[in-house]
Amino acid sequence: MEKIATAKAPVQQAAERTVFSVLLALSFSHLINDAIQSLIPAIYPIVKDSLNLNFSQVGYITLTYQLTASLLQPLVGLYTDRKPQPYSLIIGMGFTLLGLVCLSQAHHFYFVLISVGLVGVGSSVFHPESSRLAHMASGGQHGLAQSLFQLGGNAGSSLGPLLAAMIIVPHGQSSLSWFSILAILAIVVMINIGSWYKQNTHRLKPKKVQVHTDNHLSQGKVIFAMGILLVLVFSKYFYMAGMTSYYTFYLMHKFNVSVQASQIYLFVFLFAVAAGTFFGGPLGDRIGRKYVIWISILGVAPFSLLLPHANLMWTCILSIFIGVILSSAFSAILVYAQELVPGKVGMIAGLFFGLAFGMGGIGSAVLGNIADSKGIDYVFRLCAYLPLIGLLTGLLPDVEKSRK
Repeated sequence: MEKIATAKAPVQQAAERTVFSVLLALSFSHLINDAIQSLIPAIYPIVKDSLNLNFSQVGYITLTYQLTASLLQPLVGLYTDRKPQPYSLIIGMGFTLLGLVCLSQAHHFYFVLISVGLVGVGSSVFHPESSRLAHMASGGQHGLAQSLFQLGGNAGSSLGPLLAAMIIVPHGQSSLSWFSILAILAIVVMINIGSWYKQNTHRLKPKKVQVHTDNHLSQGKVIFAMGILLVLVFSKYFYMAGMTSYYTFYLMHKFNVSVQASQIYLFVFLFAVAAGTFFGGPLGDRIGRKYVIWISILGVAPFSLLLPHANLMWTCILSIFIGVILSSAFSAILVYAQELVPGKVGMIAGLFFGLAFGMGGIGSAVLGNIADSKGIDYVFRLCAYLPLIGLLTGLLPDVEKSRK
């Protein structure tokens, strides 16, 4: 028995090391993936005018993209839990590349829907397996790994409005095809990541031991806790849908800023989201994920309630606080859920990424209809109350204590 334990030690020690080169490569790939995807809402003011769309149709564009990005993710995660696919990230980026090229030439509303749907499929393939890779390379620092991974994605999302202001607004919708170079670069990086994945599948094996780690929670409590987490994701991403899809329109309507200026303000908000993302995971590793979830959702409420009543300068300042605080939630929620259901890393990642995209899509469609009927100002006054749902965090069990 001692010889067997000694033979296994190097494998276990290897699995305990954090591989920052892989985490950084994943974060970079996530940055490119989400930068391309963020070009979709960034061009809304352009296509709304060029295709003569209303707010409801803008919402349906987001809904199409987000639903295709969400529905497949849990299925992809469940499948790859059983059969890991080292090179599936390349397939996902291939769909994104195809959708991007089609979107650059889309001059009809339904062609736009098809194009963003292809980008959504790419996202649904990319996120579950890349989240598993981050988990594999974490060396046990799961919160840190998820935050690095999310940091890349949110940094990429923040670049979309900036790229739109610098390139797409001056050069038109067809200039979207220029960003295919980024997609090809990401594919090259993903080939190397896939090779590392294929050579390090032994890192998956120690997690089988963790499956038997009892968190002393009954199945009913686990299901209840998962339900609370899903409601919290709903509140976060419904609010985010309002900001990402309609913030530019809100600023243009209320403060008469230009399209380019509104894109800069959106970039500031999304950059704050990217900055805040990094803190949620490591902070959760230190003080407990439940506390981070509590602070990051409920803590937004004072700022969101003030936002609809602020002038332009304070709107920008409040959006920064909202972005930083709210963005810290997702890494903590995801790792908390993975600890609730150990051994299902891919499925849980797919479920929560999928739900996040789905809630964003549904939220955008619903809010678009409300904006058409009651005005864009009403949308932001209504969304201001969503962070109060964070009070439900108090009902979550303390997973860290239950394992001691």
